[in-house]
Amino acid sequence: MSDADQTQTTDTWLYGWALGYAAVGAASLLVPLYAIDLGAGAFLVSLIAATAAFAGVPGAILWGRLVARTRRRRPFILVALGASAGVFLVLPFLASPWTVLAANAALWFVVAAAAPVLNVVVVEGYEPSLWTQRFGLLNHYQGYGWLAGLVAGGVWSAVAGSHVGLPALAAKRLFFVGGATATLAGVFVVFLRYPEAATMSEQRFRRLSRRFRAGNGGAERATRAVPFGPARIYWALREIRLGRGSLTRLRGRFSARLLRYLLAATVFFAGFSAFFGPLPAYLVDAGYATDEVFVLFILSSAASAAAYARAGTAATTFDPFRLQVGALLFRAGAFPIVAVTGAAIAPPTGLLVVGALFLALGASWAVIAVTATGLVSELASEAIRAEALGIYTAIGSLGGGIGSVLGGAIADAVGYLPAFGVAGGCVVVGILVAGGAETTAHEPVQG
Repeated sequence: MSDADQTQTTDTWLYGWALGYAAVGAASLLVPLYAIDLGAGAFLVSLIAATAAFAGVPGAILWGRLVARTRRRRPFILVALGASAGVFLVLPFLASPWTVLAANAALWFVVAAAAPVLNVVVVEGYEPSLWTQRFGLLNHYQGYGWLAGLVAGGVWSAVAGSHVGLPALAAKRLFFVGGATATLAGVFVVFLRYPEAATMSEQRFRRLSRRFRAGNGGAERATRAVPFGPARIYWALREIRLGRGSLTRLRGRFSARLLRYLLAATVFFAGFSAFFGPLPAYLVDAGYATDEVFVLFILSSAASAAAYARAGTAATTFDPFRLQVGALLFRAGAFPIVAVTGAAIAPPTGLLVVGALFLALGASWAVIAVTATGLVSELASEAIRAEALGIYTAIGSLGGGIGSVLGGAIADAVGYLPAFGVAGGCVVVGILVAGGAETTAHEPVQG
């Protein structure tokens, strides 16, 4: 058997993980919509988004240590899939949005816990020169699984009422059962097709783990409206050496321009999530059906995925800072426009208008994601670049969680238009803060 054939054979277990990740992808939007059906408002929906990120961090840290000590891989992946299926089976029996929030936190606890396992498994036995290719393969399975789940959720939501005659709440509950079935099928595939037992030592596992960056665990970024997640926070925190005097140390090691840009990123990420956190609740209140909400999020996700390559090319041709400012300014203006348009123009006409905005929002995220990584890399010297990228990811994620709660609280208190206006305002403030961090070719980078 050739190396290519052997690789193809040993990687077939990833189809099992992709099945589970498809169910998780659908649940990422279906869970907040389900909570809304149970009486959740904008604030609780935003809390669901925030806790989904934060709940995964302890799971990833705990399991990362257990994997290193036990030198076992497959049991942790099987437990993650099995526990996810258990959450999906519990969800149909919940009658309170607060219990839905708790169940969703449990789901993300186990999903994120698998991140350190997956990152090591896909490179074990391969030369470092092939690691990027291997991570790309993992991202391929996870990303398309996530997107397939969103599409399946949208299709089911469209046909469940019109063709099957199910009420909206019953349709969601039945879909959760379907998600559990898909995830259990994933357990079966992983159990049968996972390669031979690993031989990697605890020391090598830890060395490999330290080399992984935050981006390696965030395959779903292109298919996720809220740009933060537990895997990203976990891998970022591994790059940050926290302790007494951390802020003083950063001031000594990082240039003022780099610190200023990191602060700006925190602010505009908070703005993004102040918009996306309460967004599902807003769309439902504006009269959009579940399948239409899925369509909007799929459009945004697809636009992001399609625009990444073009954004990277544009960043090498034009000034990346100005490209980013343009994308940020568009988002700052589009957030309140979505609030006005969605309320003023009812579906189906409103779906076309808001859909066009979602396409543009997705493309703008690709520009921001690509240029931000490049700007942080440019502002940091080689000696501190990995640490700077880790801090950028962590504070962006944490800022996003705070922004989600902020947006939901404002939406519940005074309405969606003020909430989305504050979201746009945060983005503008982030632009102003970042203005002092713009670099030119003749300015030296400190470190």
